[in-house]
This record gives sequence, C-alpha cells and structure tokens, in this order.
Amino acid sequence: MENTLFTKKDESFVCANCGRTVPELGYSSRNHCPYCLCSLHVDVNPGDRASDCRGIMAPVGVRTDGKKGFVITHKCRKCGFVRNNKYQKDDNTELLIKLSNPYNVTED
Repeated sequence: MENTLFTKKDESFVCANCGRTVPELGYSSRNHCPYCLCSLHVDVNPGDRASDCRGIMAPVGVRTDGKKGFVITHKCRKCGFVRNNKYQKDDNTELLIKLSNPYNVTED
C-alpha cells in the first residue's frame, strides 16, 4: 500500500545549521544534512513543505529498524516537534555512532 501522506522532494539545499551545500540524494527524498545530520522543520507530512515553523531539527538519537536500517530521531529546537528519518548512505557515520551512545547526546 502506498503512503499518500508522502510527497517526494529530492532537492539540493544549504543547511541552516552548518551552512554546507547539500546535493540531491538521487534515489530517494533528501530530508536532512549528511554532514551535521540536522534537518529543517518544513513539513507537516513528509515532503509537503506545509509547516510554518522553520526551526532546526537537531538529531537527538538513533535506533536500528529491521527494514529501514538506521533511523535518526530529530527534534525541533523551536517547537519541540519530533520526527524519525531514515539514515542515508552518505550520512556522517562518525556522528551517527556518537548519537547511538546516549552518554554523548546533549539536549538543546
């Protein structure tokens, strides 16, 4: 069954957190920066760009999922909204490892 609440958006962007230019992913929707793993709170449903918040979504944790592999939990620094995003193959592995250790995570 297809998820009708998902809109594919694979766009390049400049990360609002670290300022680096992020290229399109090419095989799926890009939803966070591969360098600092931050995202931007722009969606109500994935890809719709319907949120007015525009706060930075900081990575606050990571878990493994049997189907999706690593899943990064992001929390909006502005409004507290929480969303999970699938890890992508070009993401910063060193930062992912740090996120997997709860003693290295600090909350904003």
